[in-house]
Amino acid sequence: MVKALIFDVDGTLADTEDAHRKAFNNAFQEFGYSWNWDQTLYKALLKVTGGKHRIRHFLETAGPDLLQDPGIDEIIADLHKKKTEFYISMLEGGAVPLRPGIEALIAECRAKEFRIAIATTTTPVNVEALLSVNLSKESLSWFEAIGDGGKVPVLKPAPDVYLWVLEQLQLEAKDCLALEDSRNGLLASIAAELPCLIVTNPYTEDQDFTGALQVLPSWEGLDLSELTRLHENA
Repeated sequence: MVKALIFDVDGTLADTEDAHRKAFNNAFQEFGYSWNWDQTLYKALLKVTGGKHRIRHFLETAGPDLLQDPGIDEIIADLHKKKTEFYISMLEGGAVPLRPGIEALIAECRAKEFRIAIATTTTPVNVEALLSVNLSKESLSWFEAIGDGGKVPVLKPAPDVYLWVLEQLQLEAKDCLALEDSRNGLLASIAAELPCLIVTNPYTEDQDFTGALQVLPSWEGLDLSELTRLHENA
């Protein structure tokens, strides 16, 4: 029987990816770089988890000479910091709402005192801003554990963040259900031996989700009873 739901954040709780993309482009422009990540390119770049890793991966083909700069680590860190500032500004302006059905599912979990947690590769400030703006400033306390990109050294598709969350919950993987939107998230959950439900978004809908319990296009209509049924049939 499922005892806890573990939510991913970007693309799962909210369609954040296009806001991230625009924030990256704004940061590039502010630093004087002519790079522009359109939706097609960003869709490919999402195969790399973590914003700083994504910038470095992009530079392997778009700016290999820049990668040789002895200060490249600082450049990437500064770019990512500025990108985060732009992204947080978008969040605070209400530009990134939760996906339809998510708020109702979280509310049902709270009403039934059902355990929920978060396992994401994004930064703590991004998680806090998304939840505070769309739910309430107290909403972080609703989640028993929040595993983020600052809690573990290796990001998804490695299982580290899921293993960290399971340790905090003191639950076995088989007793939890991971809720994800991407192949990297699925691979991380599989490596942690967690059953995983995928709810896609426009950036992930054509990815390979072999091994998922089920792949759905929307959260609407999903409740605890349906998620329990899916888990029991795993």
